[in-house]
Amino acid sequence: MSLSIGIVGLPNVGKSTLFSALTKKGVLIANYPFATIDPSVGVVAVPDFRLMRLSEMSKSEKTVPAIVEFVDIAGLVKGASEGEGLGNQFLTNIRETDAIAQVVRMFDDEDVHHVHGEVDPRRDIEVINLELILADRETVSKRLDRVERDSKGGDKDLMAERDVLKKILPLLDSGKPAREAALTEVERATVKTLHLITMKPVLYVLNRKSGAINIDAENGERWRELQSFLEVSGAQHVFVDAGVEHELNDVGDGERDDFRRELGVSSNGIDDLIRGGYRLLDLISFFTTGEKETRAWTIPRGATAPVAGAAIHTDFRDKFIRAQVIQTEKVLEVGSWAAARDKGLVRTEGKEYVVQDGDVMEFFHS
Repeated sequence: MSLSIGIVGLPNVGKSTLFSALTKKGVLIANYPFATIDPSVGVVAVPDFRLMRLSEMSKSEKTVPAIVEFVDIAGLVKGASEGEGLGNQFLTNIRETDAIAQVVRMFDDEDVHHVHGEVDPRRDIEVINLELILADRETVSKRLDRVERDSKGGDKDLMAERDVLKKILPLLDSGKPAREAALTEVERATVKTLHLITMKPVLYVLNRKSGAINIDAENGERWRELQSFLEVSGAQHVFVDAGVEHELNDVGDGERDDFRRELGVSSNGIDDLIRGGYRLLDLISFFTTGEKETRAWTIPRGATAPVAGAAIHTDFRDKFIRAQVIQTEKVLEVGSWAAARDKGLVRTEGKEYVVQDGDVMEFFHS
């Protein structure tokens, strides 16, 4: 499955630097029909040490990671919902993504101007979230007017959509995102075609800057207000130093950790961001491995074996017979798929099997 995350943020928060770091890290994989050379899209491999170890075990000719598409959304300014700046282009692009990564500036730097004159992460988040809510409010309001008119003929589908829209609109009117509406899965499917922005999950990317005054290190009122927001809203977040990650793309793999330590950066922010996107959308990876290829496949957590098989080919869903399964750690421990099978470690699972993160699988169909 394709996973697309839109990167948004106010001007001068580090959004472009972060996207540039992602693009340099990115890979263009011809095997994927949705691979792109669009300069606003970075196709990035999901970091997973298990994939590389499986490929080494199988002596695979090719190793294909799971990927995430990061989309650099046109800069957002106050009034974007009314067409200010590149508002219309911004809204069109962001509706097509699966999730949103909102870059939030966490540093004071007199050489980097802030669009509002001073750095205040909590306020910046409110500005962006309000623009997204206002954009959705206009979408829902227009659609509701049309549906109420057309549903007078008694069309059940239109009446169902009308009822869902009437649940969402008051939330947007009160400044809350559509995702807070108490909707059933059926109701969510009813409005899915509207591609509401505030229905998408959000990952806050807290962008620090090495050598500058970082708000979390300062531990003042601005940090406490941001912490309170993150805790109360239950929002997921990751820390990143976009500038450092951008510079490190020109450094050899073996030296990057040393450079991070010298600069006081504790973790690989890009990898944290990619993994954060997976967690945000509750996705997992399973693997197929052999001499020709070892590949990671992305599926939703809770997917059954036939649904997982469809990631490879629809026949593995529609004509599914069985799947042979073993966890990565076990097959690596014995050294090969054949050895694991000989030792009775490979299980045979049927249609009801729920695939687990890290499963190594072989599918059979009629």
